[in-house]
Amino acid sequence: MEIDIVRLMFTRFCPAALLAVVMQCGGPQLLDAQATVSPVVPDWAQPGSATHKQVAPPADFHRPSRNFATPIGIFAGQSDIGGALVPGSASYDRSTGQYTLNSAGYNIWYQRDEFRFLWKKMSNDVSLAADASFPDPNGYDDRKVVLVVRQSLDDDSKEAMLGEHGTGMIHLAQRPERGAQMTDMEFRFGGDLAGVHARRIGIEKHGDEIAIFVSLKGEPMHQFGPPITLHFDGPFYVGIGFCSHLPATPDTAVFSNVLLENLPGRLR
Repeated sequence: MEIDIVRLMFTRFCPAALLAVVMQCGGPQLLDAQATVSPVVPDWAQPGSATHKQVAPPADFHRPSRNFATPIGIFAGQSDIGGALVPGSASYDRSTGQYTLNSAGYNIWYQRDEFRFLWKKMSNDVSLAADASFPDPNGYDDRKVVLVVRQSLDDDSKEAMLGEHGTGMIHLAQRPERGAQMTDMEFRFGGDLAGVHARRIGIEKHGDEIAIFVSLKGEPMHQFGPPITLHFDGPFYVGIGFCSHLPATPDTAVFSNVLLENLPGRLR
């Protein structure tokens, strides 16, 4: 098929006209092929490996979060924080009380995050706990399930979180101000606990103190390490999240027996 040269020049400036040309030349099949092209991943976002070290994003790099104010289970809404290159999803099984989160995302770290987040707006004190698991045993080691308190839904929000990694490592991390670099306290297990994933995890906000709690093998939940001090203005966002740590490859996490109360000291 011949295409008028003037028309092609016009499409450089008119996306709608370009779409018309694509439809004439290749039809829906060409559009489908283009839709399946893998997204371009910046080098800094590539996961760490034997030949590559992941580094912080450029200081001015941001992507808007995709937010959905649609209730899911006990949560008021959900978001793809940081607009990961591949959209995430979540579902809730009322019969089992399980939440299944699917998400790509380069990390929840540095000065910005990418992850699927199920949230509820709250104020004052909070207790949040859940059993969490990774259905695929072969996912990336640094993928993580998280229990999070965030000031906003922006990718660079102030936040405090409990993260449990694919290796079983647990940390209490914080971004003390919007756009700041995250810091953490990390807890790794050896000996008879090598490779153990905590049976249950929890985070508690009591005033400006935030602490994490675990049950490693089914024992009563107990505080893990010292608390941090971080102030949040109410209302803030509290919820569960997951990041595959692969910027363009989703993975899955499952949360069950989720407890969320507007009081401290309720973790169990």
